[in-house]
Amino acid sequence: MRRAVLLVSIGVLAVLVLTTVSVLPSGAQEGPPPIAVELLTPRSTFTDDVALKFRYKLDGTSSSRVINSIEPSRTVVARITVQPGAQFPWHSHPGPVIVNVAQGELVYVEASDCVERSYPGGTAFVDSGRGHVHTAFNPTDQVTVLVATFFEVPEAGPLSITQGVVPGNC
Repeated sequence: MRRAVLLVSIGVLAVLVLTTVSVLPSGAQEGPPPIAVELLTPRSTFTDDVALKFRYKLDGTSSSRVINSIEPSRTVVARITVQPGAQFPWHSHPGPVIVNVAQGELVYVEASDCVERSYPGGTAFVDSGRGHVHTAFNPTDQVTVLVATFFEVPEAGPLSITQGVVPGNC
């Protein structure tokens, strides 16, 4: 009798284990993060004396903006992959950023005017950084890939500032 109970118990246990294993996903992997940042270069400094000045006028505005870089020699280049529908939190950067849209489309929104500016693949734009608050999102059902060159980056720490950022009335 003990032997029969033992065999039945082992059989029930085996069925439970096999049922549980067949219900669990085998080799299931998480999808990619909504926004992934891959540094393509180390944080680098120019060996030469470099001054950097940007003058640009956003589409739909009447006045130009001028950015005189305080310390352009601390740079880093990053590849940023933005999944369909993903949105950056409201943020700023320590210094100016040149963004090239390598693939897909990015919609850029400044907190100062709340205008949605679309940048398709093959275009570029300047983000002035230094407290200039903005967000951006991928409005498409395809992956968007950006290549961004950051200037005035700190020796360590994040490239974006989100703490204490106020998004305005957008």
